[in-house]
Amino acid sequence: MSDKKTAKEKENFYATVFLSSVAGISALIGFSSALASTKKRDTKAFDMGVMGGKGLPESGAHLAMRALLWGSVWAIGGCGILFYGIWKLSGATNAEEFRMKVGSLLPRIPKNDPPQSRTDFENLTDLLRYVSEEWGKEK
Repeated sequence: MSDKKTAKEKENFYATVFLSSVAGISALIGFSSALASTKKRDTKAFDMGVMGGKGLPESGAHLAMRALLWGSVWAIGGCGILFYGIWKLSGATNAEEFRMKVGSLLPRIPKNDPPQSRTDFENLTDLLRYVSEEWGKEK
């Protein structure tokens, strides 16, 4: 049992790392291409925004970094306080106890074993055809 649990945890860890890497690389590529496109359109205004210029108290990049910093502080602090408050209001002492208390408050999701409808489709067209034919039929 322990080996299965360890293998599952390892698999979940690798899946999380993979998806996080894909998301991070996608965000980096998207931001970089937007930045390059903006620089290509108007180089002079872009350089002025990065370096600052006459009449500007601070550069656009510095302003954006300051806004990102304060937005992050407020978001993380606010969510942290909210989650800590919920934890304390529940009266739980550990994560397992909290899960059980919250689980007792939330509605139960019924199990669907075995499925009462079709679950295997050859392709997207087959799925869409099935959905369009079954839509509105009484069960």
